[in-house]
Amino acid sequence: MKQQRGEESEQFAAINDCPFVKLDDLYRAYYECRKHKRRTSNAIAFELDFERNLIDLWREINSGEYQISRSIAFTVDYPVKREVFAADFRDRVVHHLIIDKINHLLEAEFIPDSYSCREGKGTLFGAKRVQQMLARCSSEGKEDCYILKLDIRSFFMSIYKPLLYQKLEDFLQAKYQGDDLAIILSLIRMTIFNNPDESCRIKGSLRDWDGLPHHKSLFWAERERGLPIGNLTSQIFANFYLNGLDKFVTQTLGIRYYGRYVDDFVLIHKDKSFLQEAHRKIAEFLDSELKLSLHPQKVYLQHYSKGVRFIGAVIKYDHIIIGRRTKGNLYNKIYGLLPIMAQSAGKTLEMLPCFNSSINSYLGLMRHYKTYHLRGHILRLLSSTFLAPALEKVADNSRLKVAKIFMPKEQTKHKLRRQRQYRRHYHQRKEKKYGSV
Repeated sequence: MKQQRGEESEQFAAINDCPFVKLDDLYRAYYECRKHKRRTSNAIAFELDFERNLIDLWREINSGEYQISRSIAFTVDYPVKREVFAADFRDRVVHHLIIDKINHLLEAEFIPDSYSCREGKGTLFGAKRVQQMLARCSSEGKEDCYILKLDIRSFFMSIYKPLLYQKLEDFLQAKYQGDDLAIILSLIRMTIFNNPDESCRIKGSLRDWDGLPHHKSLFWAERERGLPIGNLTSQIFANFYLNGLDKFVTQTLGIRYYGRYVDDFVLIHKDKSFLQEAHRKIAEFLDSELKLSLHPQKVYLQHYSKGVRFIGAVIKYDHIIIGRRTKGNLYNKIYGLLPIMAQSAGKTLEMLPCFNSSINSYLGLMRHYKTYHLRGHILRLLSSTFLAPALEKVADNSRLKVAKIFMPKEQTKHKLRRQRQYRRHYHQRKEKKYGSV
C-alpha cells in the first residue's frame, strides 16, 4: 500500500516536468472556464469529480486520444435570431487551454482598434474610439469628412477552415516558443475542422429553426466553411482571420481612422471618392485573400454630420446616443415584467430585486451615453405605476432605487428586529409584574 502511494506521488510530482501540456495549465483553463458557468448541468457533472476528470482529460490530450464530444444546438431570438452550438464542458476547458496558450501572441498581432472579445475593450470602448476619430477627422465639426460602414455577409458561416488553420499554423510556427506546440496545433486543428452539426443534440424543437436563413446555419453551410457561434475559440479565431483585413485597411490603404467589431467595420476619411475606391479594393481583398464577401445591402456612406450606427449606438463627433434596439429591449423588459408583478403583492416582493437589477443594468449602460432625459422619462414612467410606494427619487437619474424595506433581505431583518424587540419588551413587562427571579 505504501509502495503504491509512493509511486502515485512520484507520478504526480513528475506531471509538471512533462515536456507536453502541463496539468497546471489545464487546471488554470478549468478555473477560467467554470466562471459564471458553475450552475449548468455539464459543469456540475464535471465538478463532482473534477480532479479525476481533469487528469483523465490531461492524459487524453498528451496521448493523442482526446476526442471532441457532442454539442447542444439551439436557437436564440435575442437580440436577433441566431443558431448556437454549446460545446460540452470538457471541450470548453480545452478551448480555454488553447486560448490561454496563444492569446498573448495574438493580442500582440492585433491592431488597437479591433474591439471584439478583447480584454479592456468592447462595445463602449469602440463607440468612444469612433467618436474620437470623428472629432479628429472633422476638426471638432469644422471640416468635412465622410463615414463608410461595411458588413461582411454571413461571416461566421463563411470562414474558410483550411485557410484559417493554415494562417494559424504559420503564425504559431514562427511565434510560439513552448515545447507543446505540436499538441496545441493538433487541438486547434480538431477544433477548427470539427463539424458539430453532424452529431449534435437538439435542444428544443426543429421548428425553432423556422425563419432562420440558410446562410446563417451550419446545417446548410459547406463542409469546409463555418465556425460555431458560442465557442470561445470561434470568437478569437474570427478576430485572427480578419486581422489581415485590419492590416490591409490601415497599412496598405493608409486609412488612419478605422475600427472593427466582429464583422462590422467603419472607415473615416476627408475624401468621399477615396472611401468609394477603398470600398472596391476591400471587396476585392476579401474575395481573393479571405474568401469572404461584403453584404451588398449593408453599405453606409454619409457625411460625418449624419453620424453612424455602430455597435449598439448612434455615434456623432460630439456625443453618442443609445441605439434603438437597446432602448426597445429596455421597454420590452419593463412592459413584460410589470403585468406579472402586478398579479399579487407577494409576486411583486418576490420579483422586485430581479426587476431592480435588470433595469439598473440598462440604466448603468445608458449613463455612458447622452441619455439623461431618457433615463428621467423611464424613472417617471415607473413612478407612475403600482411600484411608486417602493421607489425613491435619485437626483441624477442614474439608477432605480428601491426603498430597503421592500427588499426581501431587509424585510427579513426588519421582521427579526421586531421579534427581538417584542421578546425584550415581554421580559421587561414580566419582570416589572412579578419581579426578577
